[in-house]
Order: sequence, then structure tokens, then C-alpha cells
Amino acid sequence: MAVRFPLQALALAISTTFLLTACSDDKQTSAPEASAPEAPVAEQSLASATESPAVAPAAIVNHYADLALATFEDALTTAKALDAATDALIAEPTEENLAAARAAWLQSRVPYQQSEVFRFSNAVVDDWEGQLNAWPLDEGLIDYVKADDYQHALGNEGANANIIASTELNVGGETLDLTTITPDLLASLNEVGGSEANVATGYHAIEFLLWGQDLNGFGAGAGERKATDYATGEACTNGNCDRRAAYLDAVTDLLVSDLNWMVDQWKPGVDSNYRAELTALEPTAVYQKMLFGMGSLSLGELAGERMKVALEANSYEDEHDCFSDNTHNSHYYNALGIQNVYTGNYKRVDGTELSGASLADLVGEIKPELNQQLIGQLDASVAALGHMKEIAEAAENPVAFDMMIAPENTQGAEIINNAISALVEQTGSIEQVAAVVGVDSLEPDDAGHQF
Repeated sequence: MAVRFPLQALALAISTTFLLTACSDDKQTSAPEASAPEAPVAEQSLASATESPAVAPAAIVNHYADLALATFEDALTTAKALDAATDALIAEPTEENLAAARAAWLQSRVPYQQSEVFRFSNAVVDDWEGQLNAWPLDEGLIDYVKADDYQHALGNEGANANIIASTELNVGGETLDLTTITPDLLASLNEVGGSEANVATGYHAIEFLLWGQDLNGFGAGAGERKATDYATGEACTNGNCDRRAAYLDAVTDLLVSDLNWMVDQWKPGVDSNYRAELTALEPTAVYQKMLFGMGSLSLGELAGERMKVALEANSYEDEHDCFSDNTHNSHYYNALGIQNVYTGNYKRVDGTELSGASLADLVGEIKPELNQQLIGQLDASVAALGHMKEIAEAAENPVAFDMMIAPENTQGAEIINNAISALVEQTGSIEQVAAVVGVDSLEPDDAGHQF
């Protein structure tokens, strides 16, 4: 689940020793030493270095908003395509239509994962995104599961509720009417009974409805739900196909509606939306948001919650896209989103390139060697996660993320550790950049992890 955690201060001097253990083999993989932040240099202060900047602060702020708008617009476009594909599956539940719906889901993850860099420093995104990307979820809340291979949160009353098979739900002493499955009903069931594992909506709920449980453990293969789970009459498998179809229809409609709302928040020329609020701030306050989002996604979320936790616990239940085995792509596009914000570049889903005034331009004027250092580190983290992606998508003997975290897979652990190391290292430079552009204290979120 998109974990909610209190802000944790990251020491300005990142530890020079970074050890992660693949639990089964007691081998430790050391990451390269992170660059310690340099002491402030008076002659390189923001005021003296940018008296006549080639890039205007307002241009950087507005382009940051343009990047967010374009990314969320692409997420909306691909969500609409997913909605249409799932409608086609419901209307005609064939294996071909199921494959098309799965392909549309995979495509929808490309822009959405790049949007997560806007989450950590913009409350309008962070308060909203749990309905779209919460994980891990107890899938038994939604539909049937194979009981002997189902791991769920301890004490979760909703873990086996099976909304699709039920017309009412009893959780926490309250009885809820589930007769008619609607987007509003599903939204109301998120965290029902007080458990964060009760996730009824968003990308991962849709993923489960398209793939079903991945029962392969650390072995090759994703979920294998059949199209006949949406068939009518005697062709229906696993029962309640009409309600399963209603659930899929409602949850995809909700996804589109939510993304429509977020796109509206970033449109220019609207007095009352979030973009108007953001662009009214002092530029350094926006720089803080940009860099805090980059650092927190790099460190606490991607390096920590999404990779370190799964690797150290050898837990495929902590895999991000666990039903589809698409985790390598979700991680890769997170890293690309971080790079997008710093460089001001974004490749849209239609292939066009968006570019504009960026922090890289500003830092390049003030301290070019630091700018080149961070650009190189961002390239390195994207490359490290790109290597994970290549291994997972290899034509022969692919190794997905849930196979990499297996207890005896030392090569997989090395691939993941290298990616974590690159993310930790770039976070140190992100903090140095913050000082250069006039941000007094950054303290990106480490989610309580030690690196």
C-alpha cells in the first residue's frame, strides 16, 4: 500500500556504509560511498550567483506545473484506454479481450508511476493517491482467493470478506450494504475496519481483477485468471461473474474520475485550483517541493519501502505489482519520474517530448560541477533499474522481481542492491542541490529505514 509514515529526518551526511542483506545467504552487498554534502560557500550563494540568471525562477516553477499536468494527462489518457478495454472484456469475455485489458493496464502504469514524484511534497496529490495506488492489499476483500496460499494482514476482519460474493459486509460491528456495486461504494470501503490492507480501489484492485492471485511464489509466472470469470450463464467460472463485471466496471470508472480531478488541479488559468496556489509561492518554496519529492521517492519509498523491505524479508507479498509481475517497470518509471523533475524533460505517451526551464538549468549556472554530478547519478539510477527491467523482460530465462528476492538468489539481490545504492547516492546530491538553490533544510523522507 502507499504507506503513510511520519516524516523522518535524513542526516545531511549520508552513512558511508550501506549494507543490505539477502536474508537466506547472510551475504552483504555494499553500496558505493555517498557524497557528503559540502559546507555552504558564501561566494556561491543563490543571491550572488543569480543576479541575472539565464533561467527565470518563475519559468522553473511554471514548467514544474506543466510537467505534472502532462504526466497526469497521460495517466488519464491511458486510464480511459484501460476503461474501454475492460468494458470490451465485460461485453465479450474472451481470452483475447482479457489480454488486451491486461496490456492496457500495463500501459497505464507507465505515466502514472512517473507521476509519483509529485506526491510527497504536494499534499493535494498525497491526500488523493491512496485511492489510486494503495498496496499491498488483502485481495480476499475483493474476490475469491486460494485459501491455502493466501497471506493477509493479521487481525484484518475484511481479509476474506469477498465483496463480489457478498451483499453485505460486517466489519468492526457495522453492517454495510453491498447490494449495488458503485464507484462511491468501493471508495467508501478503502481501509474499512481500520486496516490499511483493505484496498478496494485503484490500479492494484484492477490488477487483481485482471490477473488474479499470483500463486507461483518465487517461481516464474504471474496470475492466471481466466476470461470466463466474466462470462454469463453456465460459462461463468468461480461464481458471481455478473458482480465481478460490475466491480471491474465501477473501479475503472472511478480511476478515470479521480484522474480527471487531478488533471484539473494542474491546469493553467484556473484561479481556484492547486496550480494557482503553487505558482503564487516564492520560487524557493517550490524548489523545496521539487527536491523533497525527488529525495523522498528516491530514498524512503523506492529504495526503502518498495525494494529494501521486500528483499530483506524475502517477501513477494511486498512486491509492488504483485499480481502481474510488472514491479520492475513500476520501479523503473518511478526513477524516470525523479529524473524528469530535475531535468525538466518528459517523454509523453504519444512520443512527443516536453522540455523547459529546470532546476538543472539553475544549478548549472550556480555550481555546474554539482549539476553534472547529480545528472550522472540520475542516469545511473535509471540505468540500474533499467538493468532490472532488462533481466525481468529477457527473451530467455527472465527473472521477475519476485524471483530476484528469493532467499537463494544472490544475483537478484545484487541487482536490487545496486539500484538501492544508486538511489541513496543521488539523494545525497539532491540535498546538496537544495542548499545551492536556497532551500534551508530539505530532510527527505527515509520512511524510517537505515541506509
